[in-house]
Amino acid sequence: MRNACRRKAFTLIEVLIVVVIMAVLAATIIPQFSTSTKDAQENTAKFNAHTMRSQLELYRAHHLGNFPTVANFAEQLTKSTNAAGAVGTAGTNFPYGPYMEEIPYNPFNNKNDVKAGTGGDGDGSTGWQYDAATGGIWPNHSTYKTTKTAPAT
Repeated sequence: MRNACRRKAFTLIEVLIVVVIMAVLAATIIPQFSTSTKDAQENTAKFNAHTMRSQLELYRAHHLGNFPTVANFAEQLTKSTNAAGAVGTAGTNFPYGPYMEEIPYNPFNNKNDVKAGTGGDGDGSTGWQYDAATGGIWPNHSTYKTTKTAPAT
């Protein structure tokens, strides 16, 4: 009788085939994920800008058609104010706000401060560019491209 010989390992050809299949899969899948971080940052920036624009419109409705000033932007949106925009303690003298708990961070540079600007390409020195005349707000980052449109007045 002859003993049946069983192999206990893969052949070189079998291993090479598996490696080639894995390389082909990696070559098709990895590029799809390489832009996911940038896409997430752009979508977060758009969402945060939209949220701030809606709160700026609410602020404007409460404050005689005026938007917050650049200098007091964070205080006027995160604390109680009166119709003139002065910040104070919540109560009958300061009935409006707060409109946000804090200014959202710009996902491109993790900053949440604001400087005067009109949108478009930024320098990244602050989190946001804000146009107090129109109420427009944009992420302040050089890679974020946007149309220079402000909310309807």
